[in-house]
Amino acid sequence: MLNIVLFGPPGSGKGTQSDNLVKQYNLVHLSTGDIFRANIKGETELGRLAKSYMDKGNLVPDDVTIRMLESVVNEHPSAAGFIFDGFPRTTAQAEALDKFLESKGTSVTMMLALEVDDEELKRRIIERGKISGRVDDQDPATVENRIREYNTKTAPLKNFFSAQGKFRGVDGMRTIDEVFVSLCSTIDKEKRS
Repeated sequence: MLNIVLFGPPGSGKGTQSDNLVKQYNLVHLSTGDIFRANIKGETELGRLAKSYMDKGNLVPDDVTIRMLESVVNEHPSAAGFIFDGFPRTTAQAEALDKFLESKGTSVTMMLALEVDDEELKRRIIERGKISGRVDDQDPATVENRIREYNTKTAPLKNFFSAQGKFRGVDGMRTIDEVFVSLCSTIDKEKRS
């Protein structure tokens, strides 16, 4: 089973590459944001619980997030693998993901990280904001804060997956097609070993 944790800062092209990888490798895309929205909209027990935290401006606790993720994984027993997008975000979540996947007889294959320098990220996000009309993508201070938050919070995860020999950085500064070819090359090399 191919289980990829896909990481990249805002503006790195993660969404585009997720879509491409899902098609190429017949994977199930698991976005925590999408899972939250679906559970809240569907008014599931976990959705109501998550909403109760979010309504107070609090982060949804790890155990609730993990239970939501587990329920979606369990809905796809014959999947070729999964792309985890936006999860894990903390070392505790990474440990919980490892434990859950181990209970399913599998594990994280690799953490693929799209690496793009901060100035290019700012340029891409602001450009995206002009096209999409998203206000948060057009404010340079907000964009800078999101990038800083990503860099601060993902450093421990890079170390976590590096310690397991599963971290793979990919240069995200190239064209969409060039990045995709590099991602596929990295995945195919891993599958052969």
